[in-house]
Amino acid sequence: MTEPHETVVFRWLAAGDSGDLDVFDELMHSDAVIHAPAGLSTTSADEEKAVWRDALAAMPDLRHEVQEVLVDGEVEMARVVVTGTMAVSFGGVDGTGRPFRIDQAVITHLRDGKVHEAWEIADIAALRDQVSEA
Repeated sequence: MTEPHETVVFRWLAAGDSGDLDVFDELMHSDAVIHAPAGLSTTSADEEKAVWRDALAAMPDLRHEVQEVLVDGEVEMARVVVTGTMAVSFGGVDGTGRPFRIDQAVITHLRDGKVHEAWEIADIAALRDQVSEA
C-alpha cells in the first residue's frame, strides 16, 4: 500500500506550500496540463511554477492539508483542506487580509511516475464568501 506522503500528488502540494518549486521538475512533465478553477489552468511545469509563486505571494501562509489519497495505477486522487490568508488579490478573489478554509479535490494522471495531467476542483464560492468584506 502506498503511503500518502509517498505519492506524487502529496509531494507536489507539499513542495508548492513550502515554495520549493524546483521540485516540480521531478514531479511533473515539462508539458503537464493542469486544469484549475479561476482562470489558473496551466500547460507546462514552468507555468505551474509561476502560478504557485503568485499564490504564495498572495497567500504567504497557504497550506494544503491532505486528508486522504487514493491510488489506482497511474491515477492519484487527493481530498484536501486548503487554508490561508488572502493578503492580496489572486485568481479573481480580492485580497482582504481575511483567512479562509476550503475543500479541494486533486486528480492527477501520471505518466512515467510524473504528473501528465491534473484537475483541481476547489470551492471557490466558499473562498469568496470567507474573504469578502461584508
